[in-house]
Formats: sequence, C-alpha cells, structure tokens
Amino acid sequence: MKKLLIAVFAAFMVVAFAIPAIAGTWNFYGSARMQTWSTKLSEEQTGTSYDDRDTTWDLQGNSRIGANVKAGDISGRFEYGVTQTEAGKDAARVRLLYGVWNFGSGSLLVGKTYTPVNFFYSNQVYGEDANMLNVGGVYGGRNPAIQVSVQGFKLALVKPTVSAGSITSTDTDTTIPKIEASYSFKAGPAAIALCGGYNTFKLVDSTDHEESLDSYVVALGLSFAVGPGYVKGDVFTGKNVGNYGLFIEGSHKATGTMTDIQDVKTVGALGVVGFKVNDMLTLEAGYGYTSADSDDSSLEDDKTQAYYVQAVISPAKGVYIIPEIGKYDYKDDINGNDEGTETYFGAKWQINF
Repeated sequence: MKKLLIAVFAAFMVVAFAIPAIAGTWNFYGSARMQTWSTKLSEEQTGTSYDDRDTTWDLQGNSRIGANVKAGDISGRFEYGVTQTEAGKDAARVRLLYGVWNFGSGSLLVGKTYTPVNFFYSNQVYGEDANMLNVGGVYGGRNPAIQVSVQGFKLALVKPTVSAGSITSTDTDTTIPKIEASYSFKAGPAAIALCGGYNTFKLVDSTDHEESLDSYVVALGLSFAVGPGYVKGDVFTGKNVGNYGLFIEGSHKATGTMTDIQDVKTVGALGVVGFKVNDMLTLEAGYGYTSADSDDSSLEDDKTQAYYVQAVISPAKGVYIIPEIGKYDYKDDINGNDEGTETYFGAKWQINF
C-alpha cells in the first residue's frame, strides 16, 4: 500500500513539475478516517439463538488522497481510497478520475465521477459514512460516464449496470448506456433538486431468445436552512432499483424467471434535522425508510427503517470527532420472516489535510 501510494505520487509530481504548461495548478488533499464502533446484532440477524456484539476499530475504506487540477478551460480530479484484498491487506483503489472541458455555456466531463442520481443530505457516519444512503437516501454511486452540464442541468450517459439477481439466463446483452439526468435550483433559503435514471439490459437463453430487464428511479430532494438550523431530505420511487444499481438495503431486484419477470416497485424517504451550536459543535438527527413491493403476490413487502443522532465536534480546522448512536430495523423479509435489528454506538475520527 505504502509503496503504491509513493509510486502514484511520484508519477504525478514528475508530470506536475516537468510540464507545468500542461499540468496547470495542482491542489492535493487527503482525509484520514477511523471508525470505532460497538455493534449489536439481534439473533434474527445472526441466524442463531443469541445476539452478537462486536467492536470495529479500523481505518475507513473511504479514507482518501487526491488532487484537483486546473489548466485554463481544462480541469480534472483524481482520488484514491483504501480497500482490503482477500488476504486482508490494504490496497489503493480509484474513487474518482475524470477530466472536464469548460466550453463556456457549460462543461463536458469524461471519466469516473458521481453521476446525476446521487443525493447527499444525511451526515450519518456509521458504516464508513453510510449517510443513510442505503435506507431512504438516493445513491447511484461513482461510475464511468460522459456527462454534459449546463447551469443547473446535468445529462450523463453512464456505464450500464448488469445485475439479474435471482433470474437465471445463458447470457446478458447491453445495447445502450444507463441514462441519468438531474436539475437543481435555489428558491430563497431552499435548495431543490430533481434526478432520474433509466437502465436496461437483455437476458438471453440458449435459443438466443431475449427478454429485457428494465429499471428506473426518480427522486426529489430538498434542503432548507434558516440561521443555525437546517432541514434536509428526499423522497424517491422506482422499479427494480436493485437491478438499476441503487445502493439500498433489502430485496429490490426483480424476481421470477426470464420469461415471467416479476418487477419490484420501491418507495423511500429520508429526513434530517440539524442545528449548528457554534463553529465547534453541530447536532444532527436523521430517519430513513424504504419499502419494496413485488408483483409476485406470494412475496411480502420488504421494509427497512433506520435512525441516528450525532454530535459533530470540530476542535480545530479539519479535525472532526463525531460520536453517534443509531439503529437499523430490518423488519420482515419477502417471505415474512423477522430479520431483526442492528444497534450501534461509537464515533468516527477524521483529520483532513
């Protein structure tokens, strides 16, 4: 890990100093993050006759190091994070890598980035800064894309997601990229955002017969701030959002067979309230909910809810200690079985540099 990061930095520094006319201005940054949690899983979660409690004390996978680069109308960004190999060793992974051309009335982005179907309203830190994205939030992830931005509008052609879930087929084919779009604007103290996306791929059997598996998501987000207080949240709905690639807890993928696809309709919502006491302390609480309803009448609705409270303590610029307590209630699965709960308390420790 250390040798790899040194090699990456050495390569970029050589480029930055050897050809400054091309490289332009380089602004490096980093963020080291530790997670320290005590977590309790109910017996339904463990699949045993007893609860289980564990302690997590580890470097977060979203710790990062990167740089923003600018040279006239051309800019770009790279960002590396940390992941563990099967052998349990740390390894670098690309989180972001893209270039942007500002053509005056808008911009063209090429590379791996946060595409339009992404809302970030919660600051939940459990789960390596899960931000409640998997319970009520909207997170399509960082994906390779070609994206055009004009003022508050974004349109992106994204690498398609091919995820059939439990539906079996001989082969899968893709013909078009995933399509995503978003629009955001401000109205006084409120900031409003809309986003949506469509994904499709084909299931192919041994006789070369094809069936399309389509999925989509649409969402509305809102943030409202008055003085030291703020309210944020979103609502969304979609079809087969698990096949779409949305990061979400529960059974949100189509079921059935290739010739009898049973779609799943999902709704979700997230609400966050916060109050900035002073420059050193901010308090926040959040609640999220999702529900999946299958066309298969033999399956139950799969619902999940989660909530948390936290204190963001910043004793110095770039330094954060964030104690948090929360709970996930996984309710019943699609077969009506109780999935139990997950409760936690602890803190995230972060220093940006």
